[in-house]
Amino acid sequence: MLTARENMRQAIIGGTPDRYVNQYEAIQLLFDPFSLFHNPRPMPGERHVLNAWGISNSFPEGEPGAFPDHAEGLIVCDDIEKWEEQIIMPDINLITDEEWDICKKMYDAVDTEKAYKAVFVAPGLFEQTHHLMSIEEALVNYMDEPELMGEILDYLVEWELLIAKGVCENLHPDMLFHHDDWGSERNSFFPPEMFNEFFTKRYAKVYGYYKEHGCEFVVHHSDSYAANLVPYMIDMGIDVWQGCMESNDVPALVDKYQGQITFMGNVDNKAIDFEGWTVEDCERAAEKALELPMTGYIPCITQGGPGSVFPGAYAELAKQIDRINCEKFGFTQEELDAQRMDWQILF
Repeated sequence: MLTARENMRQAIIGGTPDRYVNQYEAIQLLFDPFSLFHNPRPMPGERHVLNAWGISNSFPEGEPGAFPDHAEGLIVCDDIEKWEEQIIMPDINLITDEEWDICKKMYDAVDTEKAYKAVFVAPGLFEQTHHLMSIEEALVNYMDEPELMGEILDYLVEWELLIAKGVCENLHPDMLFHHDDWGSERNSFFPPEMFNEFFTKRYAKVYGYYKEHGCEFVVHHSDSYAANLVPYMIDMGIDVWQGCMESNDVPALVDKYQGQITFMGNVDNKAIDFEGWTVEDCERAAEKALELPMTGYIPCITQGGPGSVFPGAYAELAKQIDRINCEKFGFTQEELDAQRMDWQILF
């Protein structure tokens, strides 16, 4: 019987997994010191929590998560022609040796026979631009000021590579888990040609660095419609697109791109992650999700990390996937549990 890590690897490379990968069971999400100590995430009810870029984040009560606050006076870059004055890269030397050591202990604790040590990087290039200037202004600037937006993206790539160098030299991850939401449920934020112009080569540079320095796989999260962007994901070096919503027609994508990229998702949060969800909701979602092949595909909630907004929904979906794996392939629950390390729900 394969460990959770090797089973996931076989699913990604088009090998011979012996069961369906169960969501994030083989991915241990870990942080770098900048994310952990200098990019604080507000807790529910907290407002105006500043990070090292000067971005103000708030988490209003009753909302599912935090988001940058772009009220008057809080926008970092309110004049794109002055972006070099307004967008100031944090000093990489903010990170201390002690902070690196704290993170190193977390990475060293991972059982790498059973799980990948996945460095979690967020926000991505597009998200960071709209965090700095608001999503409305960012999208307008991509259309009206493409040269200046390209300059900003190059600046952000420079930062990502600085972090990547520190992470790879000090923490030695074997997987990158990178966030950047590229669309809504219905469509991508950019026409494909425009997306390619801004992001493909820049992401290829970042993802190429991680792969050249010890990361076997790049997993990119975008819980959105992005079926029209898959060829560019492949060019970037993405191995797994996590977050592919049902609106993408995931079965068709698996069939079309088998052997080129793996699709991790196909269980929209709205199907199981809502107030009043039931075991039956999770049963139906699991049964439907496990109708696809076991290679080039990983059934998973579309959320960008293990867990759910409404407590228990993610764990129940995982339980149902285990049940089906046991019924289909003759395993026991004890055997499945023995092949994966204990992991922490981060979200």
